[in-house]
Amino acid sequence: MDIRRIMETQSLHGASKAKRPDTEPGVSFQNVIGQKREDREHERFQRQIAAIHEKGELLAESQTVESLAEYKQLIKDFMKDAVDAALRLEDKRGFNRRGRAKIYKIVEQVDQKLLALTDQVISGEASRLSLLDQVGEIRGLLVNVYV
Repeated sequence: MDIRRIMETQSLHGASKAKRPDTEPGVSFQNVIGQKREDREHERFQRQIAAIHEKGELLAESQTVESLAEYKQLIKDFMKDAVDAALRLEDKRGFNRRGRAKIYKIVEQVDQKLLALTDQVISGEASRLSLLDQVGEIRGLLVNVYV
């Protein structure tokens, strides 16, 4: 009789253990964190590109070695971050030789463009339009890295 009373009390208070219906798994915590990290990286890349663009215009205006050094440092920092992000992405998704080769090819192209830009600034023969053209080409290559 006590058993029946306990069972009735449990069923009245909802204390009986009911199985959860099988539901589809939702988005995992790891996926949410990964997406947030990618969003932050994308925003950081956009800020870096904007800073590079501003410094490039300043370089075209002033044509000084100091402006050139600052511009090159911004690009160096951007490329380091982009390559690190690409390698993390490669590790996450497995080995993809084509994606990896693309990043390194763009890095090489940016390096060549920077050398040409450096030569023009140092020689003093560059017009503002010519420098802006090269800065624009470099910016296009950098945007191609993170898109």
